[in-house]
Amino acid sequence: MARSKPVVIVTRTLPRDVETRMMELFEARLNADDSPMSADQIVAAAEGADVLVPTVTDRIDADLISRLPESVRLIANFGVGVNHIDLDAAAGRKIVVTNTPGVLTDDTADLTAALLLAAPRRLVEGERLVRSGQWHGWSPTFMIGHRISGKRLGIIGMGRIGQAVARRMQGFGMTVHYHNRKRLHAEIESELEATYWESLDQMLAHMDFISINCPHTKETHHLLNEERLGLLKPHAFVVNTARGEIIDEAALARMLADRRIAGAGLDVYSQEPLARSGHPLSALYEMDNVILMPHLAFYTDGAMRRLEDDTLARCFEILEGKPVLVKSDDPRLTAQTRGVTFAR
Repeated sequence: MARSKPVVIVTRTLPRDVETRMMELFEARLNADDSPMSADQIVAAAEGADVLVPTVTDRIDADLISRLPESVRLIANFGVGVNHIDLDAAAGRKIVVTNTPGVLTDDTADLTAALLLAAPRRLVEGERLVRSGQWHGWSPTFMIGHRISGKRLGIIGMGRIGQAVARRMQGFGMTVHYHNRKRLHAEIESELEATYWESLDQMLAHMDFISINCPHTKETHHLLNEERLGLLKPHAFVVNTARGEIIDEAALARMLADRRIAGAGLDVYSQEPLARSGHPLSALYEMDNVILMPHLAFYTDGAMRRLEDDTLARCFEILEGKPVLVKSDDPRLTAQTRGVTFAR
């Protein structure tokens, strides 16, 4: 007898209402204790499944994809980034990969703006002083920070999130500059009052703040290497809410320690959670010129609801045999879904 519901594998514990809806719509196999699943566990759980729903913490590489059962036709990523999924290997198996572009734009831009404000004004450092009882009252020379109005903001990656960051920081009087694979249309540049730099190196040398908002790909891995970080002014701040692998983290830690860069605000790391020892970034725990966030960018109720809706929509399309809808800036995602349906 044919199954009445598709089988969906979820690799991590999702918000309760998301899991409830999944159980109503599908035969959902959930991760009750939220422990990261190994490749072997994912392959075993996917036996007889139609859809795999991974998150950013899962490494869906070529080896894992080659071992997935033939029944798996869709990898519906719970999130925007797909750098943890081997898209070429998935295409070779005719497994469609989808993500949730646009869902996290405002939330990520909000956190980016918060870090751009908090790092130069030393907000977290000051809050720690108050809590620890080390603040002894106002003083004319106490905790002097950096004004952001009139300063140059260089945005690396001017997609949805980069543009949203630009709009927010315009309101704080920053001048917007950007480096991108392609130059924006003239009307968007005009709206954002943004200056395009074809050369990333030249832009870095002239900026007061850098915001990283590009995806992690082979081309952007360690895009900010030691040489490029060395181009920054000593008073510059770096904010990263994209992916940790875009920065040479060891070089960044050394430069922050030596005050060759004034400060940083980080929400993402190449190794998560951030190690307390034995990793180049563990030294950041002792620095007062860096703000460390726990990959917090999309943790809002609104973002979770939209993530749920988009992910469920991709899964639900297989029920009705509709073409899988993908709206993405990544041509590898849109190209592989043309003409693909999941009629049972």
